[in-house]
Amino acid sequence: MAKRKTERYPVTGANSLWQIYRTVSFWKVMKCFTVVQLARYVPWLPMKNWMYRNFLGMKIGQQTSVALMVMMDSMFPERISIGDNSIIGYNTTILAHEYLIEEYRLGDVKIGSNVMIGANSTILPGVTIGDGAIVSAATLVHQDVPAGAFVGGNPMQIIRQPS
Repeated sequence: MAKRKTERYPVTGANSLWQIYRTVSFWKVMKCFTVVQLARYVPWLPMKNWMYRNFLGMKIGQQTSVALMVMMDSMFPERISIGDNSIIGYNTTILAHEYLIEEYRLGDVKIGSNVMIGANSTILPGVTIGDGAIVSAATLVHQDVPAGAFVGGNPMQIIRQPS
């Protein structure tokens, strides 16, 4: 498994989250937060995908299903892409940023086609999940997932490699 691919930005003084509006526009955060919160409750999948594509700049494939309560990154959603015919399970969180004490990091999240992400999972920035992979429920995806693999746990481990 490859390590996460993130860009690192050091900060001085107060922690990086305290300095959030030096890193991203307040109005962008407000727009993204509003769209993400609305989309979390929209039960009609084509409308939800349309909202993600048109208001947030996300790349969402055809027939991809994003379940209720999924929390997309509310600061950098344009850095998330999901392939065709994938399922993102209930209450999953997909992050393209992480704010730490002395730095913040940004990373693209690439989820392939025909991927199944179980409910209550968290996907960290800079992760690629290959085509046909399965992520079990409540998994912390902190590294790349090979195409066709079955992974799970916290920390995530490969349960079955593709044959």
